[in-house]
Amino acid sequence: MYQAFYRAYRPQTFGEMSGQQHVRRTLQNALLQDKTTHAYLFSGPRGTGKTSTAKIFAKALNCVQAPTDEPCNECDSCRGITDGSDTDVIEFDAASNSRVEEIREIIEKVRFAPSHSRFKVYIIDEVHMLSNSAFNALLKTLEEPPAHVVFILATTEPHKLPPTIISRCQRFDFKPLSRADLKDRMEQVLEDSGIPYEEPALKVIAQAAAGGMRDALSMLDQAVSFGGDDVTADDAVMVTGSIGEELFREIAEALSGKDAAGALSLLERLVSEGKDVVRLTEDLITFFRDLLVMKSAPGMPDLLEIISEPDDFVPLSESLPEGRLYAFISILSETQQEMRFSNHAKVYLEAAFLRMIQADGTPVSAAAPVSAGSGEGMEELQRQVSRLEQTVTDLTRRLQQGIPAAAAEGPSPERRRPAPKSKNGFQVQEGRIRDVLANATKENIRSIKSNWASILNDMQKSQAALLNDAEPVAASDNAFVLKFKYSIHCGMAAGNPEFLASLSQGLSARAGKDYDPVFVPEEDWLRIREAFIRENGLQKQSSGESKAEQHHPDAEAAEEALSFLEEAGAPAQDPLVGEAEKLFGKETVNVYDD
Repeated sequence: MYQAFYRAYRPQTFGEMSGQQHVRRTLQNALLQDKTTHAYLFSGPRGTGKTSTAKIFAKALNCVQAPTDEPCNECDSCRGITDGSDTDVIEFDAASNSRVEEIREIIEKVRFAPSHSRFKVYIIDEVHMLSNSAFNALLKTLEEPPAHVVFILATTEPHKLPPTIISRCQRFDFKPLSRADLKDRMEQVLEDSGIPYEEPALKVIAQAAAGGMRDALSMLDQAVSFGGDDVTADDAVMVTGSIGEELFREIAEALSGKDAAGALSLLERLVSEGKDVVRLTEDLITFFRDLLVMKSAPGMPDLLEIISEPDDFVPLSESLPEGRLYAFISILSETQQEMRFSNHAKVYLEAAFLRMIQADGTPVSAAAPVSAGSGEGMEELQRQVSRLEQTVTDLTRRLQQGIPAAAAEGPSPERRRPAPKSKNGFQVQEGRIRDVLANATKENIRSIKSNWASILNDMQKSQAALLNDAEPVAASDNAFVLKFKYSIHCGMAAGNPEFLASLSQGLSARAGKDYDPVFVPEEDWLRIREAFIRENGLQKQSSGESKAEQHHPDAEAAEEALSFLEEAGAPAQDPLVGEAEKLFGKETVNVYDD
């Protein structure tokens, strides 16, 4: 049966390993000096050789020629480990055996001596998938195993391992393989298989593999199947989803020539062909980096990652100043970060193209795009500099004449009073609250309160929990005031866009009207309410006469506002107490607060 390249060409000795020089040298020295320990932790990205290194190390430990820095691959032990038939080397997949029961089975069998080898080796792959109870069960055995047992733990996420496990192991961090290592290994595989290839094809695959040998060999296998007789650059581009050099050249020429229509049409064409926009952005950064390297170090073609024929791109690199290349890379890098939090990646890249067209050699940030009229911008800058110079000159002259700068400028304007804040820093929208109170009606607040329970039921439990101690206290035709008992809950609600959207949607659906919520902590609500009553002359006099009759233009409206505010200021009654008063009468119901 046909075997995939990454399985057929798995390294069998330390010498066949690609990269990881620090791991190879340390393990080989430990084998030669007979200083191997009882537990190892191999961590690193996928496809960097962790499991292969564990098997090679297990073979070197049990080889008949031990102590040796390379397994012979000829003795029964080496052959058994290679084909997986050696019962003394146990591979354990923690991803599918994460429960504590499986670990206990290992612990029970650890004390038995190996059947025919020097060491019993346990290779636990994806060890971070074990449960906490499994880690706890393994802890003591991992610390003091029998002399004939060696544990090798492999993981791609070492941060998920308990520190007590990591501290009991010798840790080796596997690094992503360089493109040169990936390319050399692919060349060896193709030469052994007798398959002709093009050099640029291997560079395309090495770049797409992002440091993983398994990914590189898998894509190479796919490119061989796609091409049939050989591996061409076009086949590699098609298989990996990358973009050819010519398309990069066309995009760069359109951007350099300030051809917005041409650049956007090329982007639309690539997206319609199924190219990933995020991957395209990353490749464009690498391409402009290659052009920058060509300008700065023209005699080092080995540093280029996308461009395979530097001579063909010399005119393009000469037409783009270094300043514009730096600006292009800066804009694309910012765009790449913004894409991570959006579902409209194509829009971000289109905007980046337009900003790159306008860039004049200064790196442009997303917050301050360059204007098309660079000459007008320079003139405005010069005018600002002239005004600043004149101001400095005037201030210096006045100081020499003994006139304080503050006095020369005249009386300073009155400082604007900052908006009040609650204790936890929440910005109270006092102006909006006063506006709601000025236009509040009983009908609006009763409509909201009557549907409040239904609105809470419609919301998610995590969102409704924020409203446990909240109460609508005033409402106008288009807004309502929501009072929170605690300031921290008020701030959390106001800063949660999903919560605001859910609350507005529930109000619209249940109350039949769109209300804009205004949040306020209870202590601030009481202060604002009392100030509003006092400023508008709505408080009751001892004689029973309302001040509103003297100061308010509409006495009837004033009385309604006063009764409404008194109702809003009254503490909310417990529904159980209210029901009891209905059944037995207010005179017979006494409420005791424990």
